[in-house]
Formats: sequence, structure tokens, C-alpha cells
Amino acid sequence: MNLSKIAAATALVIFSAGSLAAKPTSIVFNSNATTGDGTAYSTYTVKCSNGKKAELTAWDNRGKWCVGDAASEDCEKKQIKAAKGACKAK
Repeated sequence: MNLSKIAAATALVIFSAGSLAAKPTSIVFNSNATTGDGTAYSTYTVKCSNGKKAELTAWDNRGKWCVGDAASEDCEKKQIKAAKGACKAK
């Protein structure tokens, strides 16, 4: 019986910690741009539940999403994964 109480308490703590993490609340398009070598990309602003704002850049016709500016290498294939990463950063 005590083991089930410990498991339930552990699950509650893990769930609570997950719900406190900042999450994206909106993603807004800013502009289209090109790098010095002519590669096209778009910039977006992510607003997070903790009030933080972060920049995303989209590459390869929105096939690759990176946290930060054109020099960033923190990238994902899906917009939402990149946005979640941006909100968790720092």
C-alpha cells in the first residue's frame, strides 16, 4: 500500500513540474529575408507562457525551424518543437 502512495506522489510531482515549464502561447510571422549567399528564410516571434519572447527562423520552405537568428544551429523539423525549445531555453 505504501508503494502505491509513493508512486502516486512521484507521478504528481513529475506532472506538476511539467506544468510549470514555460510553453509557447503564440507564434507570429515577422518577415522574410535572405542570407549573404542568397538563401531565403523567414523570422517569427514566439511568445511564451512565462512572458518571454524568442526568435525562430524558418528554412527550406518552412521545413527546418531554428531557435534564434540566421546563425543558429538549434533546429527542429517541426515548428512546435522549436517553439517549445525556445521557451525552455535560459
